[in-house]
Amino acid sequence: MTDALTVTPTGDRGVIIAQTFDAKAAPLFKTWTTPDLLKHWLLGPPGWTMTVCEVDLKPGGAYRYKWRNAEGTEIGLGGVYREVAVPSRLVATERFDPPFDQGEAVLTLMFDERDGRTTITNTAVYATPEARDGMLASGMERGIKASYDRLAEMVR
Repeated sequence: MTDALTVTPTGDRGVIIAQTFDAKAAPLFKTWTTPDLLKHWLLGPPGWTMTVCEVDLKPGGAYRYKWRNAEGTEIGLGGVYREVAVPSRLVATERFDPPFDQGEAVLTLMFDERDGRTTITNTAVYATPEARDGMLASGMERGIKASYDRLAEMVR
């Protein structure tokens, strides 16, 4: 059982994405930061596969993801970790590849565990209000929900 996903705009450039999982913070954090595990859940809506998953989990370390769907469309993104506090906090930059690139965002992920349940709160601050609005209009909520459903299954 997980709580419902919430996606809440904040300020003119931010979005707060939150969901509570029936799992402790440590396994959720591990599943979020281990390439062999990420490849199984961070896929967005059905029909996508992750073709590249690289993680150098340390401050200053880079990460890179790339996905492809059945029609051959590819989406890639990457960034640099600014903070890594296992198993409670990650701060990283994020930048999509062209033609999806709308500037660099900064993501702060908090893994807040209470009574064996963990709320993951992802606060994203985009480069511009237009970039934030574009992400919200892109259908990102559908992809996040599908990914988080897979994540909940993995840590169950």
